[in-house]
Amino acid sequence: MNARMLIENFQEFAKSRNIDRPTMMSILDDVFRTMIRKKFEDDSNFDVIINPDNGDLEIWRNREIVDDDSEDIWDLDKIPLAEAQRIEPDFEIGESVAEPIKIEDFGRRAVLLARQTLIQRVKDMERDNLYQKYKDLVGEIITGEVYQVWSREALILDKDENELVLPKSEQIPKDRYRKGDTVRAVVHRVDVVNGSPKVILSRAAPAFLERLFEQEVPEIFDGLITIKNVVREPGERAKVAVESYDERIDPVGACVGMKGSRIHPVVRELMNENIDIINYTDNLELFISRALSPAKVGSMKISEQTGRVSVFMKPDQVSLAIGRGGANIKLASRLVGMEIDVFREATDYEEDISLDEFTDEIEGWVIAELKKIGLDTGRAVLAVKKDDIVRRTELEEETVDDVYRVIRQEFADDDDLPTDEAAAAPTAATTETAPAPATANEEAAPAATANPDSAPAAQ
Repeated sequence: MNARMLIENFQEFAKSRNIDRPTMMSILDDVFRTMIRKKFEDDSNFDVIINPDNGDLEIWRNREIVDDDSEDIWDLDKIPLAEAQRIEPDFEIGESVAEPIKIEDFGRRAVLLARQTLIQRVKDMERDNLYQKYKDLVGEIITGEVYQVWSREALILDKDENELVLPKSEQIPKDRYRKGDTVRAVVHRVDVVNGSPKVILSRAAPAFLERLFEQEVPEIFDGLITIKNVVREPGERAKVAVESYDERIDPVGACVGMKGSRIHPVVRELMNENIDIINYTDNLELFISRALSPAKVGSMKISEQTGRVSVFMKPDQVSLAIGRGGANIKLASRLVGMEIDVFREATDYEEDISLDEFTDEIEGWVIAELKKIGLDTGRAVLAVKKDDIVRRTELEEETVDDVYRVIRQEFADDDDLPTDEAAAAPTAATTETAPAPATANEEAAPAATANPDSAPAAQ
């Protein structure tokens, strides 16, 4: 392979990778100088002239003529007079000799190595450019096209055809992709694997929701409203605490928009994720009350030393505070940065009995199943329909009937108890109730109402 073929091949490769002319010239010069250093130890007295338009390459070795008996004849930048006169008979001591070096003089192996080095240098540069580009874009939204889908991740191509990765763990559970689909995601992080950058995207990160609001709400983009915190159960529910720096701007209303015009595009992008917009306040008690929306809080006790909050509310509000699968109370705890425990306020019930008192008549594993869904007293069990208990536990209908029978016998003299096996009718706000204490790990019905201090969940 001669110099022209080498340069032309590299030009085609560089063009296919969108390498600009100055960068290409710099890479060529550096590679040829590397070849010179390997053969002659030093390249300081060499000139490399490249004409990429016609593929010409000229390498000139510059040396000073010295006397044949001089001690300097072994210096790399010196040439004995006799050797110089073989090039040109008229040369004299002290003059400079510019001797052309052909690429063939480096040997076939060196030329092939130079070709591989040129290609490798471009790939190294691409990797470095990719890392630098996306390192600065962490936390920003990008748009790409799905190129390939595997069980654990999807391969996304950006507009420059860089390969990005969207892991299954960073997707919204309802996401379903096919080749050619357009996808929006936030740049989650940039890893380096075996020397190559790996750009990880995310649609499940809180930053994705935050950036979507910045795009939809001008007041957030302009800095008039700030997002204080975002917590998510991707695809299910999210809570966003916002604060306005302008008293004339309602941060919750601005984020929701007229008839939901601003929040609905965000909800659709997040596969119908329910979003609670909460007005942030430095008043911790008020902030906790708002965070538990749509449940209405009666009172609370805050222990900043232990990082726990005991919240007391009416029985029909407990299940709203907990949420489906405990999602609402988990998100509220993460939003305020404290562990929240929910308790029922005292009611007008004359008496209630813990399920632990029924261990002689009801097997322990049955009681455990009921407690998993927040039913730990007799009245709490009787207040829930049989079908709901069967649906939410591993219990069969016959077992639930036996539980009802045992508990009703204990409350036989109470005229207020429901008399049919369907138990009590549901309230307007929820189809289930939960006894105290209720924690983030307990399950309850989804919220159906909204706290006046926060925006209703967007459907």
